[in-house]
Amino acid sequence: MVLINARSKRKSTGGRYTSTLTKRKHMLARTPALTKLGEEKRKSVRCKGGSEKPRLLNTQEANVLDPKTKKASKAAITNVVENPANRYYVRRNIMTKGTIIETEKGKARITSRPGQDGVVNAVLV
Repeated sequence: MVLINARSKRKSTGGRYTSTLTKRKHMLARTPALTKLGEEKRKSVRCKGGSEKPRLLNTQEANVLDPKTKKASKAAITNVVENPANRYYVRRNIMTKGTIIETEKGKARITSRPGQDGVVNAVLV
């Protein structure tokens, strides 16, 4: 099945939009990176205009910020505790923005988008 960035075929009321537009190549979406907990693995993807976007596929470390002391440091990720994007991502150890992770410094919330930024930034909770 093709992932596509287009308007829904249904209205908020449940009625249908009748569209004359078909799927176009510029509407295609890529499959999500789904960053997992494991040995570090990266991938680079070419974007529109020739620029490159880093994809983080696996990682074991996060840049953790302590809000009290305003100091950031690297910390090893031990476990994925909670994921608001999808509750089934927890058992698969998938990290997205907003995920609560267990680090050696304590519990932290991910503030970056690892699949699109190529790095895991987090703030202690």
